[in-house]
Amino acid sequence: MKSISQKTIALFFLLTLFLLLSYCGDTTKGSSSEIVKVEDKYLNHSDTVKYVGMNQCKLCHQEIYNSYIETGMGKSFDQSSKQKSSAKYSEHTYIYDKYKDFYYHPFWKKDSLMIMEFRLKGNDTVYKRIEYVDFIIGSGHHTNSHITSSNGYLYQMPMTFYTQKQKWDLPPGFENGFNTRFSRKIGLECMSCHNSLPDFVEGSENKFNALPEGVNCERCHGPGSIHVQQRSQGSKIDTSKYIDYSIVNPGKLPVDLQFDVCQRCHLQGNTVLKEGKSFFDFKPGMKLSDYMTTFLPRYKNADDEFIMASHADRLKQSKCFIKSFKPETNKESLKPYKNSLTCVTCHNPHVSVKVTGKEIFNTACKNCHNQTLTNALCSESEVVRSKANNNCVSCHMPNSGSIDIPHVSVHDHYIRKPMKSNEIQKVKEFIGLYAINEKNPSNYTKAKAYIQQYDKFEYKTQYLDSAQFYLSDKSKEEVILNFELLVHLNFIKMNYLKILSYVDQVGGIDKLKKTLNKKSWDNANAWTAYRIGEAYYSLGDIKSAYIYYEKACDLSEYNPEFRNKLGASLLAMQKVPEAIIVLTALVKESPTFVQAINNLGYANLLSGNALKAEELYNRALKLDPDYESLLMNFAGLKIYQKKYKDAEALLNRILKKNPDNQQATLVLKQLKSLK
Repeated sequence: MKSISQKTIALFFLLTLFLLLSYCGDTTKGSSSEIVKVEDKYLNHSDTVKYVGMNQCKLCHQEIYNSYIETGMGKSFDQSSKQKSSAKYSEHTYIYDKYKDFYYHPFWKKDSLMIMEFRLKGNDTVYKRIEYVDFIIGSGHHTNSHITSSNGYLYQMPMTFYTQKQKWDLPPGFENGFNTRFSRKIGLECMSCHNSLPDFVEGSENKFNALPEGVNCERCHGPGSIHVQQRSQGSKIDTSKYIDYSIVNPGKLPVDLQFDVCQRCHLQGNTVLKEGKSFFDFKPGMKLSDYMTTFLPRYKNADDEFIMASHADRLKQSKCFIKSFKPETNKESLKPYKNSLTCVTCHNPHVSVKVTGKEIFNTACKNCHNQTLTNALCSESEVVRSKANNNCVSCHMPNSGSIDIPHVSVHDHYIRKPMKSNEIQKVKEFIGLYAINEKNPSNYTKAKAYIQQYDKFEYKTQYLDSAQFYLSDKSKEEVILNFELLVHLNFIKMNYLKILSYVDQVGGIDKLKKTLNKKSWDNANAWTAYRIGEAYYSLGDIKSAYIYYEKACDLSEYNPEFRNKLGASLLAMQKVPEAIIVLTALVKESPTFVQAINNLGYANLLSGNALKAEELYNRALKLDPDYESLLMNFAGLKIYQKKYKDAEALLNRILKKNPDNQQATLVLKQLKSLK
């Protein structure tokens, strides 16, 4: 046997020592912890570490599991069931959307929850659509909203139960004429906070293969396979003295990184992903701003207004937080949050807020304001304080409504003295979008935030003006650098000639077919190709439009909008058989996508199959009785069949909803001249 050299032994010893340091962490003052960033030391940040699921966690942490599943996070999402639902049901439960003229009624059919949409004419039901509720989203602390799945594509339904008021109403954003009925997409951004690790279909906007139940342990602690492996092999760490780097304990993170764990979901707003990142990429213990930047609009004289999930933002504005946050001392402690005010100062994430006594929150206040409650600490009178049982929260974190979700009340986490009435009544003035979790985002990120603010939240032209301010197109290099956002901005403005000028500047179709080739979770290249296609289509260049629609479909094959426009362009080029193939496949994949059903009906009519066209039009009308393009096409079919009264009735339906439809007015006038 060959002898082992001393050099080899020394090398083996060093490697072993390195592994021990990696697994157990640095426990001595002056160690490499002062050189290596905390987020780089956690072993479960590696892409090779797998998620194991909450059932694996409970084998060792049963008591925590039992408590956690009763929290809002533990109950945030589940399959529809009577056990999951917090709502009240009766045969007299209805809501009415006066803008769309639809009634809605929830009911149970055995163990299946259904939502019925219907329309009345007098006492007669003239339209009815019933859809299954596949999932309930929301813990029931404030709301239960409802999701339907069509072949894996998730859509929010037009009924929400508001628990605190014990009432049914339209969901947030569906009010005042914006009711999208059964077509609001529920995508990865939404599901990645209400559901820990959804099995999302890349190349789609809202298609999922599988959805676990709620937010699980690994959402806040990171993937657990290496932790389970170490414990299974008998490895133990005294966590009262050391950090276990096989799993993230947020309580042992520096304050800014601990905040990032909470801010990932409790910082609702306008989130801009960093280049190449997705909503899957951030893991607890990482720096959130490396993956995304979240913006909120700021207004002068609007300190009393806040959105529902803005707890982290509001807390960070508080003097209590600002004065307590001392990052230079946080690194010295095994539990840095003890030195600063953070979310877990008041909230135990493993325990429901419903069973957390008021004394817990008030004790957190008194731990800093630890003198006797006198006017030196509290300017309120003894009488008022006694009446409130010296409840600090009732005055300094008042319970009030959020501006984005109706019928709910929530404690404002901006801790301060109560506002005076004259301060609340001042006229608010928009200042700009503010990046909550990043100090100095790039101009590109700011521009994208303003475009998204317009696209997703409020149709205000000032957002587009601000986006334009941050996007330069004075040179070819700048156009190339800002190309996707310039296309998006001018698409919103319907400035299609400008889009085509950008296309020419970067090298035209041949160049873009090569550069727009990246598949991603957000389908950024696919959307750019689609928007260019729309620009060409709107200007009458159908052949060029088809090229870009085809590119969009290649990059995002599960987006019904892209494939529908591909089929429409084939129809416009009179390639009817090819269009029928594309649209038939699309309708099979997305059976409730009305636009595709309508186009397939029209394609069949062009091919001479009037019976099939009529079948498809009737099918589409059962999904959407007010879709104008569908009603126009159906009227055309009735004229083709010489059923003029039926055609006239369809045209009158359009004009009742939209008297300004000139095409319907013209066709109706021509019909009357035939009599």
